[in-house]
Amino acid sequence: MAKGLREIKRQIKSKQNMKQTTKAMEMVAASKLRKAQQAAEAARPYADKMKEVVSSIAAGTKGVKHPMLQTREVKRTGYLVITSDRGLAGGYNANVLRKVMAEIREKHKSPSEYAIFVIGRKGRDFFNKRGIPIVSEVTGLSDSPTFAGIKSVAAQAVGNFEKGLYDELHLVYNKFNNAVSQTPVIRQLLPLGDVESGKGGPSAQYEYEPSPEGVLEVLLPKYAETLIYSAVLEGKASEFGARMSAMNSATKNATKMIADLTLTYNRARQAAITQEITEIVAGANAI
Repeated sequence: MAKGLREIKRQIKSKQNMKQTTKAMEMVAASKLRKAQQAAEAARPYADKMKEVVSSIAAGTKGVKHPMLQTREVKRTGYLVITSDRGLAGGYNANVLRKVMAEIREKHKSPSEYAIFVIGRKGRDFFNKRGIPIVSEVTGLSDSPTFAGIKSVAAQAVGNFEKGLYDELHLVYNKFNNAVSQTPVIRQLLPLGDVESGKGGPSAQYEYEPSPEGVLEVLLPKYAETLIYSAVLEGKASEFGARMSAMNSATKNATKMIADLTLTYNRARQAAITQEITEIVAGANAI
């Protein structure tokens, strides 16, 4: 019985250590979530203003033609998948990867019909294990990612669309709703239909040098890359929100397990004491 009590006590100690760890991780994630949320919100005005400028140029230029604005027959599709480098974030990565795989199975018959770009070690490992080729990847981003950190994969994903290597480019990431809710989404990035939809409204008249087409040639790729960066920031906020929720659930589960083990320990200890008393009484009566 003593051996059983020692084992239960060891399990309680182990769960208490686990609870301390998950509680600390929850607090760290909550702290990082605030910073990531602020960064995501701070990036939105820049993207909105760039969209406004690009829409103004496109609306004021008759017959403007640019590969990033033109819809063409979809023969091949690009996917830029945003995941995390670390786990312990609940269903954050699994939900995104499950969604992109469902999209691939539904719309494509062979790997030649799609191209994969990945941000995050979890996504890279997922596709590598399944033998799905990755065009470009970025791993090891900091908790406060900079545009320079994702510039290479963003520029390549946008540049390949301009070259006609695929006919659509989709972003796959977790949309941040709040600290406890993140929604995996697949969002069409290219062609930039939202820019063209801005045509027709009142706008100021500007003169561009060397030409409106020349300005669009520079701004459109930067605008698309900015949208990718905004999605990365939103993904980071979602990651920390998911990790905070997962660690909170783990802490609650550890607390419940500790309570159950403590109850079991007390019952076993009481049974052992009762047995010892019974043996003492029986021995006394025998004497």
